[in-house]
Amino acid sequence: MRDDICTIPVSEVFEENDGCPICRMRDTIEQRIITYILGDAMMEPDVRIETNKIGFCEMHYDKMLATRGRLQLSLMLQTHLDEINNEVFAKKLFNSYSKKGQKAAKISESCFICDKIEYGISRMIETIYRCYENEKDFRDLFNSQSQFCLPHYERLINGMNKKMSHYGSEFANNLSRITCDYSKSLYENITKYCALYDYRAEKGKMNDPEILNSVEDTVAFLSGKTNGK
Repeated sequence: MRDDICTIPVSEVFEENDGCPICRMRDTIEQRIITYILGDAMMEPDVRIETNKIGFCEMHYDKMLATRGRLQLSLMLQTHLDEINNEVFAKKLFNSYSKKGQKAAKISESCFICDKIEYGISRMIETIYRCYENEKDFRDLFNSQSQFCLPHYERLINGMNKKMSHYGSEFANNLSRITCDYSKSLYENITKYCALYDYRAEKGKMNDPEILNSVEDTVAFLSGKTNGK
């Protein structure tokens, strides 16, 4: 797979400032890979060899089924099944039931798209550390973000120590400030949402989108899934 499929300009992501920027990175990379898999990748033997061996997870099968690339998906499924039949179920001398189970588990637990997303996100996070260290404009963009989800906060805060020598403390302070402030705002909104079920609730608050969407927003914050999905 070409490197540019898994990468996007970091500054471009942070300029948007709507939701967790790392989630936006992930979603953009994921969509690019799905489009690529159901398009140009059909003509690239090295990609097909990899997808034949690895396959995809349930979530990404669902996402590919939701696209218009049904023929492309069926062709990949055809060769993937052929690979499974030849590797898992083949009548070989040392292919015991336990070996078959191990091979099946390896396929069931792997996903070509998840692997590529992780590869792309890892590279993007490395770029975030580097840009924060070296570019004031990017530091300003980063420090003005409205939120980070909890899983990506954890990943950024735990991965920074060996990557940042000059601005590590500033990075950690701003990242924690942004995430803490957003978490507190979610608490306020979901508390108000719970109060809506009280017969004494103020009717005007029933139309406040921040309160009405607080459940989905909180799930997104806790899980790292955009819009709680």
